[in-house]
Amino acid sequence: MSPPTHTAAVQNIYEEHHTWLQGWLKGKLHNACDAADVAHDTFVRILGGRHASQILEPRDYLATIARGLVIDRYRRHTIEQAYKEALAERPEPTVVSEEDRAIIIETLTAVDKALHGLGARARRIFMLSQFEGLTYQQIADQLQVSLTTVKKHMIRAFTECSLILASS
Repeated sequence: MSPPTHTAAVQNIYEEHHTWLQGWLKGKLHNACDAADVAHDTFVRILGGRHASQILEPRDYLATIARGLVIDRYRRHTIEQAYKEALAERPEPTVVSEEDRAIIIETLTAVDKALHGLGARARRIFMLSQFEGLTYQQIADQLQVSLTTVKKHMIRAFTECSLILASS
């Protein structure tokens, strides 16, 4: 008998483990709607892959993907909250269309993802430069590193952000 096709393997995993995954997520998220959304996104992720027929431990695999999606969801929620707070602090009321808001949140989420891919020092240097407004020399002095180190980390941070934004 030939191995199942990718789509057939995903369907089989879905039929055997979807209820379990949704229940497991409901226990983690304490919300049936969020659990259903993440379970759905988990299977979409698997469907977008190529090797579902090679998955040996479906529940472990599903849980790993779902954990990552839950983390992404929390990060996105945190970013949305920070964005709303930043808008509320503006002196003049700012009206942003839902489409623009979605684009802004997606962009902020992509930048956040890029920054989390950096090491702690590179991330700190980037934050000091872009959010605190410090010069490279001030950052070097504050962190007691060389100016060359600051420049190197800034180039890396900008490169990562550019790559993430270009692929969005």
